Amino acid sequence: MRADRTFAYGATAGLLGDLLLGDPRRGHPVAAFGRAAAAVERALWRDHRGWGALHTAVCAGGAAGAALLATRAVRRRPAASVALTAAATWAVVGGTSLGREARAIGAALRSGDVEAARARLPHLCGRDPQSLDAPGIARAVVESVAENTSDAVVGALVWGALAGVPGLVAFRAVNTLDAMVGHRSPRHLRYGWASARLDDVAGWPGARLTAALAVVAGGAPRAATRAWRRDAAKHPSPNAGPVEASFAGALGVRLGGTLSYGGRVEHRPVLHGDGRAVEVADIERAVRLSRRVGWLALGVAIAVRKVRT
Repeated sequence: MRADRTFAYGATAGLLGDLLLGDPRRGHPVAAFGRAAAAVERALWRDHRGWGALHTAVCAGGAAGAALLATRAVRRRPAASVALTAAATWAVVGGTSLGREARAIGAALRSGDVEAARARLPHLCGRDPQSLDAPGIARAVVESVAENTSDAVVGALVWGALAGVPGLVAFRAVNTLDAMVGHRSPRHLRYGWASARLDDVAGWPGARLTAALAVVAGGAPRAATRAWRRDAAKHPSPNAGPVEASFAGALGVRLGGTLSYGGRVEHRPVLHGDGRAVEVADIERAVRLSRRVGWLALGVAIAVRKVRT
């Protein structure tokens, strides 16, 4: 079977698996990778960029190498190749869990239980929930849905189209390492530098595709395009900026502003300042937009894989 068909069948099955099953409560491969990466960190940690780069190379390189060996082991067996692609896609994408967590917070806010929403927010993002009121929580959820549409779905499909199963696995490994050590805490400011920069590079194509597909799928293409062009560069993240700005324009809301993250306060520029303040109902709209973007990204990835084969 040709590589493009293997990817098309496998990636579609994997995305359907995520839609129907979501993430397992126990034994998730990404969680197992996280435990292994944490063990490597305990062995290698030094307050030095070079040791952090070694940590990144060992963890991301090891994951990609294992995926490459698995791909080669089944390359002469079409059914096994499709199954491996499906399993890898299901393991690395997280659109259903993303939507489930966002909707749970939205349900708590609709019922007026702000404390329950605060308790649930850390499952979705690293914001300080105690500093947020109900509108602030709703805005944090919409921003997280936008950013994680790229990180948890589209970016993985892009690298799967470019490099097959090793691309899927390597992207998730890099993204997980960034979440673990890429933030600017005293312990990881230097040690996590390589993981953070590699994540910026790996996330670049997926973020731009996510922003473009939000323009197409959001129902307000002019506003989304205008917000992307005008406001994306204002965001401190080179990849979150285009995605959040495009989602803001597509949904007709304002994102950005003051937030508390990792023990520090940030004053981020407003994205799509022409929009209105985020409301609780916008959480559901953001989740639905995220899902449409994910399925459109699958189509783009399949087309890219076909052209490359």
